[in-house]
Parts: sequence; C-alpha cells; structure tokens
Amino acid sequence: MERRSFVRQAGLAGVLAAGVAPAIVQAQANIRWRLASSFPKSLDTIFGAADVFAKKVGEMTGGKFQISVHAGGELMPPFGVVDAVKDGTVEIAHTAPYYFFGKDETFALGCAVPFGLNSRQNTAWMIEGNGLKLMREFYRNYNIINFLGGNTGAQMGGWYRKEVKSLADIKGQKMRIGGFAGRVLERIGGVPQNIPGGEIYQSLEKGTIDAAEWVGPYDDQKLGFNKVAPFYAYPAWWEGGPQLDFFINTKAYEGLSAEYKAIVEAATAMAHTDMQAKYDAKNPDALRQLVAGGTKLFRMPKDVMEAAFKESQALYSELSAKNPNWKKVYEDWSKFRREQNLWFRFAEAGFDDFMQGQKL
Repeated sequence: MERRSFVRQAGLAGVLAAGVAPAIVQAQANIRWRLASSFPKSLDTIFGAADVFAKKVGEMTGGKFQISVHAGGELMPPFGVVDAVKDGTVEIAHTAPYYFFGKDETFALGCAVPFGLNSRQNTAWMIEGNGLKLMREFYRNYNIINFLGGNTGAQMGGWYRKEVKSLADIKGQKMRIGGFAGRVLERIGGVPQNIPGGEIYQSLEKGTIDAAEWVGPYDDQKLGFNKVAPFYAYPAWWEGGPQLDFFINTKAYEGLSAEYKAIVEAATAMAHTDMQAKYDAKNPDALRQLVAGGTKLFRMPKDVMEAAFKESQALYSELSAKNPNWKKVYEDWSKFRREQNLWFRFAEAGFDDFMQGQKL
C-alpha cells in the first residue's frame, strides 16, 4: 500500500514537472472580449466600474483573459449596447438596464423605477431575494445573462434653470431624465427627454431642455451642469438606488470554463462594490464645492413628490394588467420593497435621523 501511494505521488509529481497541469488552464488561454459601455470615459465612477471589472479579470487569469473597455459611442451608440450583446457584436456591455424600457418596461425593474428600492435593498433583492433569478429569466429573451455592475446610491433631483416651487412649475418643462422615470414625469405635466450622459451639457447650455438630471454631485460637477443651471434639487424620487449591470452574451459566457465563469462573477462583485464606495466617498466634497461656487440647493416640493408617487403606482398597476413580463417580476419586487420599507423604517431610518441632526 505504501508503494502504491508512493507511485501515485511520484506520478503526480512527474505530471506537474512535465507541465501537463498548466495545460488545463491554457485551454482557456488568450481570450479576448470587447466591452461596450453606455457611459463616457470622463466619469471615473460609473464608467470606471467596467475598468475595474476588466482589470480584475486580467489579474485573476494571469493576463490570459483580456477585456478591452470602450466608452459609449466608440463602438456603437450608448443605447445600442443591448442589441450588440444580443447579436454577439460584442461579448459584454456595461449599462443601466432602464435605458431599454422602450423594448419592454421590465428592463427598468432591473435598475430603478420611481419610488423603488435604495441601493442596499436593490442588492439584497438581487442576491438574497428573487431578483437575479427573475431578471435572468427575462433577459434570456435577449440572449443575455446579467451580473451586478454597481449602484450610484440615491441620486440628486437634477439641475434647473428656475427653481421648482410647486407642481405647477413642472408643467411643460422639458427635462432630460433617465429611462423609465420619464413616463411618470409626463403624467405630472413634464416633457421627458432621453439623452445620453455625454450630450446633456450641450442640450442644457443651448436651452434645448429646461432641466436635466444625471447622478449626483461628483459626476454632475465633472459634467459642468452647475455652469448652465443654478438650481439643484434633491432627492431624485425616480432613483433611490439604481442598479447597473454587466450584460454578457449567453453563448460567449457558456463558452467559458467553470473557473473563468467564477472569475467573471467575482470580478463583477468587486466592480459592484467599488462603484458604490466611490460615489459615497466623493459626493460630499463635490457638493460642498458646488454650494461654495453658487449652486442653490432646494428640496423637491411635497406636492411634486406626492403627485409623482400617485402616478407611479397607477402606472405600475396599468403595466401589470397588460405586460405579463412586468407583472411577474413586479409582484415579487413589490413584496420585497414592502418588507424592506418596514425594516428600514426602524433601525436604519431611526439611526440616520438622529445622526443627521447632530453637529459633527
């Protein structure tokens, strides 16, 4: 028995010495993917998540799996990435799913809808609830498998040429607003405009639009919105915690080894955490700088919030009656939101309410 054990060990040592084991890894060597982002390179936060992901994949595979990252508009228009992944033009995209609500409103539930989940709640629904399961079932229709790709946290309510003092000020206002929220804005009298991030400044500067929202202080300052609109609202009732995604072509993903699939999952998790951390770290100082530079903060009026909430709930009911994809995901999402809201009302909100009233 000792002899057989020795032979087996010696045989294994010989295999390793001959370099046979590394050949197992080399079977997946020299993979090259292209990643199409919906965001401009100037935003090291939201665009940067794709860079973090690609870098980690390269590091964990010893450089054998390389992913080139391309800014919005470089390979295709920023809103063309879903079709590109679906058709296999590129292997992967990094985007905000709600940009594609025109294809099916269900896309928006994978990102953010008005009066939805905050960042932590969204991650909890995706990972510990049924979020990933349900969204992946839906994305199969588009030849896509999704992975979490970051979250901005609760966003600001946008930049305005004139302060919004009541619901009446929304009437007829042309506003760049991302994704699904435009449906609700329209129902309370606004005129939504769906414009990619890299094109917002010019539209606001030229007066093509009256107001615009993007993310929050750090990104908004980089994009220069404070130079063309002095009033800055909070909060964004439409984005309590928008979830970004990595969309991967199903065939490309299934062609990976089990090890490489695990590496992709780990790298997306790192990018997801990194984005939220960047926003939380960078937004406070950016907000101070904006206010010091003359930006005028104002809280979104209560009648605007109440009207938007009412219309949001009505819209969701209408969609559940006519879109079975939406209904299936929304029912689970809505139940999760209700339970999360009950919990956060106590410990989280209670702690935050006290701390934000202190002089630190």
